[in-house]
Amino acid sequence: MEMEKQETYDIMAVCLLAGKIMLQSGAETYRVEDTMMRIASSFGAYQSHPYVTPTGILFSVEGNEPTKTKLIRIVERTTDLEKVAQVNGISRRISAGEFTIEEAYKELKKIGESGSPYSVWIHVLAAAVSSGCFLIMFQGEWRDFFPAFITGGLGFLSLMYFHQLVPIKFFSEFSASLLIGLQALFFVTTGIGGELDKIIIGSVMPLVPGLLITNAVRDLMAGHLISGLAKGADAFLTAFAIGAGIAVIFSFF
Repeated sequence: MEMEKQETYDIMAVCLLAGKIMLQSGAETYRVEDTMMRIASSFGAYQSHPYVTPTGILFSVEGNEPTKTKLIRIVERTTDLEKVAQVNGISRRISAGEFTIEEAYKELKKIGESGSPYSVWIHVLAAAVSSGCFLIMFQGEWRDFFPAFITGGLGFLSLMYFHQLVPIKFFSEFSASLLIGLQALFFVTTGIGGELDKIIIGSVMPLVPGLLITNAVRDLMAGHLISGLAKGADAFLTAFAIGAGIAVIFSFF
């Protein structure tokens, strides 16, 4: 019996690790719960009950012996869809019987401990290019592509810096948008840029929580009301921080 209980705890550890990686990487709530249940079922735990919110995961498994419900906290959340896809791949291989519990845990541990495959400067370059492209998409002038490129790249770099300095999302997003507004104003007043509004709109787009809004709506549609409302509130605060930073610039200049 003791061995069966220990095996149940091992299954719970694998499921919780998979759910933690996915939730920290920006996966939807329903996807996290579905993956955890599929993994548990593949290892023989057919009665599993995951409960996922943006800040924590509760998980229990029914069996012959009573088991403890386990809880893990989720503090850091980012967007890394590569890790979500990797965990989904591990889940499919578990369902196909390719992994034991120990092997699955080791593979998930590797995924969780791996960093981003792209450096900080690649992220900044991608933000800069996308800012210029968003400006053109919003019918801006080509002469403003370079100002938007510089403003968007420096704004995204400042977002990462301020987040490391003070790990409060609202502060880092407000400060980054404030800096974007100042840079855009500088380009326009010096004559390098032409349309202030288009430069600002293009530059703040890499900061907009698009995935968070999409996941919030998807969770609400799937019936996960708490997660959907929580993610929606998070997205609202992010949008408010961005708008407040830009509003300060327009108020004084």
